[in-house]
Amino acid sequence: MEEHFSFDERLGIPLPAFKTDWDRLPEKVQHDVLLYWERIRGSIPDRIEELEADINSKQAELNDESDFKRSCALNSEIAELASIINDLWLWYRTHQDVTAKLHR
Repeated sequence: MEEHFSFDERLGIPLPAFKTDWDRLPEKVQHDVLLYWERIRGSIPDRIEELEADINSKQAELNDESDFKRSCALNSEIAELASIINDLWLWYRTHQDVTAKLHR
């Protein structure tokens, strides 16, 4: 199923990357793709937890940081991690209907 997904370095998970229209895929392939996506989707909360731990670590470092440039860098890193978390939640919630398709 990996051929229907592409690993997103920023998000840290594979995302759908179809080279063919969904409707042109054989039903068995569609089913397998949906099962594969559900496994990926199920890992998203764990990935978010990892990123939240990174944010907490950077916030703790920021609390003790007196160098302005380093403080700005930490704030930027925290903002980027928060953006990644937001995008992961969007992928997680946007594709909740996949489970319904699996049971058809």
